[in-house]
Amino acid sequence: MPPAPNRSLFGRLLLLFTLVPILELALLVWLGQQIGFWPTVGIIAATALLGSFLAHREGLSVLARFRARVASGAMPGSEITDGLIILIAGALLLTPGVLTDVVGFLGLFPPTRAVIKRIVMKRFQRGILGGTVHVATWPPAAAPAQPPAQDEVIDVEYEEIRRDA
Repeated sequence: MPPAPNRSLFGRLLLLFTLVPILELALLVWLGQQIGFWPTVGIIAATALLGSFLAHREGLSVLARFRARVASGAMPGSEITDGLIILIAGALLLTPGVLTDVVGFLGLFPPTRAVIKRIVMKRFQRGILGGTVHVATWPPAAAPAQPPAQDEVIDVEYEEIRRDA
């Protein structure tokens, strides 16, 4: 049975999807009043283009590190986290707005991405240890079979197959 929905998460998402667009709109209107309409549009377009370029470059760098870790037999956990942060940062940079651009650029630069990664990993570890993060498998595991009773007999037939080298 999946865990009950987290009401705190719903509240946070509601705030995220209402307050952030309102704040972004207010900042864009203010910026437009300060520097003009077309310069504001130019800044939005420039940050989207620069963000796309940086996300592509950083993504390829992380992909190369990912492949090297896998080839050496090591688990690429750090690279997966970096890739996820870069993906989110790129999406934020494609979203018109001042705040989303600032947060997006923070996720693309390796020094600030390292700080974000540490924060995310600590929260994830705390969630796992505290029981608030549940790891699911795919396909979902079937309910465990009941072990046979002590006096129950299990009849099994088998055939041994030998392969000659």
